[in-house]
Amino acid sequence: MRYDLVIFDNDGVLVDSEPISNRHLAAYLTELGHPTTYEDSIRDYMGSAMHRVHDLIEERTGQRLPADFDDVFHARVFAAFERELKPVPGIADVLEKLAADGVPYCVASSGSHERIRVGHRAAGLDRYFDDGRIFSSQDVGRGKPAPDLFLYAAERMGTAPERCVVVEDSPLGVQAAVAAGMDVYGFTAMTPAEKLSGATWLFGDMRELQPHLTDGVDAGN
Repeated sequence: MRYDLVIFDNDGVLVDSEPISNRHLAAYLTELGHPTTYEDSIRDYMGSAMHRVHDLIEERTGQRLPADFDDVFHARVFAAFERELKPVPGIADVLEKLAADGVPYCVASSGSHERIRVGHRAAGLDRYFDDGRIFSSQDVGRGKPAPDLFLYAAERMGTAPERCVVVEDSPLGVQAAVAAGMDVYGFTAMTPAEKLSGATWLFGDMRELQPHLTDGVDAGN
């Protein structure tokens, strides 16, 4: 299969943000009286938009999170990004090769536009993603596992869904890509392979991904 567009998830695929984000999310929820471990946060929220946090807490406890929850959480996470965030090992080489070969690519993330850009700047990846390559769950009505975000990104990039491949590391993201009718490569660095069983192909190191994208994608040349 030769693809016309590569769609990257952001957190955990481009930037190594999942440990930082989920550590702070677990701590903040616990602080607010909703005991949550790091493992709980990874299991329940990894790859999802913020509304899922609100929905699950209200469903489980009958209580709503504070109105400023998102703002406080993001302030803490963004500060941690500035101190700690790194690109996922090997992803810069993948992006360099895609850019050099003229292979179309973009990012489609459950995170906000601000979160994506803050993370890219902190990790030194902003030079690979201009505004036309960045898509957020803020752009659509429903986040992952709904297919809306991936379908929106493909439409904006002028590519049919069946000609796209998504690179994802969360079960919700894999579900969304499959629902969109796209192939999906599941990155198992943080997620057990069995939880990404719906993926077209599984890999655990970005060095494995590069030849699949650069040798197997139709760049229109």
